[in-house]
Amino acid sequence: MNNQQFYIFLQKQILLLIALSLIPGLAYIFLGWLNDIVFPALVWYGLMVAVSLYGWYLYHWFKIEQMSTVRLKQWYLHLAVFFYIIFGLWTLIFLLYSTETEHHLHYIAIFTQIGASVVASTLLVSDKKLFLPVLLILLLPLIVYFSLIGEWYGYILSIFSTIFLGVLLYSSDNSYRLIQENYYQAQHDSLTGLYNRRYFVEYLEQLVNGLQYTGRFVYILLIDLDHFKTINDTLGHDLGDKVLIEVAARIRRYCERTHTIARLGGDEFTIVSSEFEHMAVCKESAENFSETLLQLIKAPYLIDGHHLYLSASIGINSIGHRTTNARHLIKETDIAMYEAKAKGRDGIIVFNEELAKRVEYHLEIERRLYFALEHREIELRYQPQVDKQQHVIGCEVLVRWNNPEFGFISPAEFIQIAEKTGLIIEMGNYIIEEAFKTLRYWYARGIVLEQYSINISVRQFFNSGFADDIERLVRTYLNTELVQKVVFEVTETIFIEDMYRILEAMKRLKSLGLSFSMDDFGTGYSSLSSLRELPISELKIDKLFVRRVGEYKSDELMITTILTMAKIFNLKTVAEGVENEEQFQFLLKHNCDYYQGYYFSKPLTKERFQHYYKNGQPHRMLKGISYDI
Repeated sequence: MNNQQFYIFLQKQILLLIALSLIPGLAYIFLGWLNDIVFPALVWYGLMVAVSLYGWYLYHWFKIEQMSTVRLKQWYLHLAVFFYIIFGLWTLIFLLYSTETEHHLHYIAIFTQIGASVVASTLLVSDKKLFLPVLLILLLPLIVYFSLIGEWYGYILSIFSTIFLGVLLYSSDNSYRLIQENYYQAQHDSLTGLYNRRYFVEYLEQLVNGLQYTGRFVYILLIDLDHFKTINDTLGHDLGDKVLIEVAARIRRYCERTHTIARLGGDEFTIVSSEFEHMAVCKESAENFSETLLQLIKAPYLIDGHHLYLSASIGINSIGHRTTNARHLIKETDIAMYEAKAKGRDGIIVFNEELAKRVEYHLEIERRLYFALEHREIELRYQPQVDKQQHVIGCEVLVRWNNPEFGFISPAEFIQIAEKTGLIIEMGNYIIEEAFKTLRYWYARGIVLEQYSINISVRQFFNSGFADDIERLVRTYLNTELVQKVVFEVTETIFIEDMYRILEAMKRLKSLGLSFSMDDFGTGYSSLSSLRELPISELKIDKLFVRRVGEYKSDELMITTILTMAKIFNLKTVAEGVENEEQFQFLLKHNCDYYQGYYFSKPLTKERFQHYYKNGQPHRMLKGISYDI
């Protein structure tokens, strides 16, 4: 059994068995002294002491946190020999004393042999390789002894002893099976039969500890199936489960004898190799192994009449004597796997120093992000939005993080971390509150905008208190006129979430007077039916399309298609990322409503936006004024 608790349990039996052997064994010396057969008893007891010392050595040799799998197996073999010998010695003393009928010592020998059998069936019940041979060693001589008495009662006792052996074997085997079943259920995934996360983490911790002392190396793979959620959503979870079973079966057939395989949950699998002497060989083997495995996973599937095609993203990491933390190791491999996903999926990424530095940086960013609001490091910027005559009609509120050590940190870096950690809820509320304050401040100073766009994370929509927080902020800072200028921008990723909950939240916010815009339109998951269902009033054309105007006809066609769709659904359009005259003229020609980008202005501070608004001219026509962030 590959479980450290099993080995720890066996280790504990060593001292107990030594005590149960040495202390009662003194009685045989005493009885031998009384009946003039002390020499054989002393020889036997000397052997028992020698074997007990061997057991004492095995007890202290066992340090599971320092033992590799190979050393653990070696220790187990020595332990099995110890158990066989020590119970064999009890059979030897039975044979010595069973002939001493004159002084009735054979009765004591018989009782001791029966008692030793009960002890063996109790202490060794967790391992069939131990209790089965030991019970035979103890009871077969007793059965033979009774049969050799030559009297009728001897045959009866022989039959009873045989039945007693059968009962002990039966009860021990049933207990063993129950233990095995409990172990199996605790260690294995119920769907695929592979090891589960709990077992894998324990196994990896033991492996990492062992490698500290052996100086060897292994590799670990983390495998995540690409777009598996689509199969569950379109074909159902039952068929998705069958796919997972087939994937697990393919991995098993490929490497079960040489690797440890586990399912961590969902569509994530992990594999750990056997040990290597050299790191270079380990890394080369990991990459070759992964390439073959990826092709096996990608082979077509035929399940319930459905032809399915899967790919996977695989992260690889190497484990050596310098690795000290199993959970950190899993996290590193997870990072490599997600890097493979970020690079287009269907690929293999090896965790390396560059990734490690990037991870360390992101961890530091994550740590500092917790204090960013408290230290007032989160700042807002306002990028003007203009109409066809290039008059300012509104702005988009953008967030910047100005950290004393790292300087300005891109939202692309920290927003994702904030969403992953849940900080986006607190940060989002802070941004909205500060944005509302600014809108009211400008309104009091004669800056009247048609619209005022604020980005909203999908995670905020799923926060149970989001709508209540917005309603509170609206009542605190905005009047009826101002609230109607606020436009919440949501991305197309909203379509892959719970549409019912999204709609309920949007309807409640819309009842307050707020409007909605679909940000980065054309890059994700939206559909015509979704445009009908969601209460949006505006589409924002993604800058990826705008940037390639004049270069790719396909992107120009996409822009014109979006503009046409917007007119059909009676939606306003905003093109973001406008950076030159050619792009502006193309959008103008095709009747885009509003424009936003560096061609007009970079994101501005609150004060500089006021200046920009009152000046009424694009920044490229202003002399001596910088509008950098």
